[in-house]
Amino acid sequence: MINQETSLSVTVASHVREISAEDLAPTAVRSFERPAALAFPAFRLYKPGFAPVSDTPGGVGANISKRIEPMAEIKKLAATVRSGTGKGAARSVRREGRIPAVIYGGGEAATPISLSYRDLHKLVYAGHFLTTIFEIDIDGKSERAIPRDYQLDVVRDTPMHVDFLRLKAGQKIKVAVPVHFSNHEAAPGIKRGGSLNIVRHTVEMMVPGDNIPEAIMVDLTGLDFNDSVHIQALSLPANCAPVDKSNFTIATIAPPAGGAAAAEAEAAAAAAAAAAPAKGGKK
Repeated sequence: MINQETSLSVTVASHVREISAEDLAPTAVRSFERPAALAFPAFRLYKPGFAPVSDTPGGVGANISKRIEPMAEIKKLAATVRSGTGKGAARSVRREGRIPAVIYGGGEAATPISLSYRDLHKLVYAGHFLTTIFEIDIDGKSERAIPRDYQLDVVRDTPMHVDFLRLKAGQKIKVAVPVHFSNHEAAPGIKRGGSLNIVRHTVEMMVPGDNIPEAIMVDLTGLDFNDSVHIQALSLPANCAPVDKSNFTIATIAPPAGGAAAAEAEAAAAAAAAAAPAKGGKK
């Protein structure tokens, strides 16, 4: 009969077959220590993904509706001032069920704070976290700030730390505004087998700190093969401008692998096939 310790050793070994026998020594299994070959750093630095900045040549701009979504509402967040900085102080804050953070910029000294784990976790995974303005209540004092970076635990994907940039009146900041697309089914090029080629998933823009667009919305209605959407076709909000001054492409409609001619021939054949029964019925 296999005892509990032997069963545990077999279970662990079945999940790490590529590790050498030394890494699966009984003492390591009993203490539940991770073998060196599987060691992870304490946390990882998260940064939003940016699409490649290379442009797509050619394409005829279509006369379609394109707009900038209005700024999302300012959200409130409660915080407390924390004493001490550094890794030791941050670990102490996490043991209390809170998340360490810092507010910097605006010509003032950095302010170390701590946030509710539950509140921050919901905000991070609700989306648009890095483009949301927060009114942070720090022990009765209000600070307006925007998240500039945050760290996640490498194993559990839970928040570990947040950096906030302090916002002042009239201040401009650089943000990556996401690009969203709608009405795919109303684009003739997509209906005939083409695909949407997204060149820019986000657009880096200089915007007022109190007027950050939530998203750039592109309506695909009427787009056909080789049509494209360029940044200068968008109506941008006042005082908002792309960092890249060129008329770069945001997206194009690419024809199917066989080319536009093959797609048109297939569509013509389908139309002829549909018309044949009707003609046969008249005879």
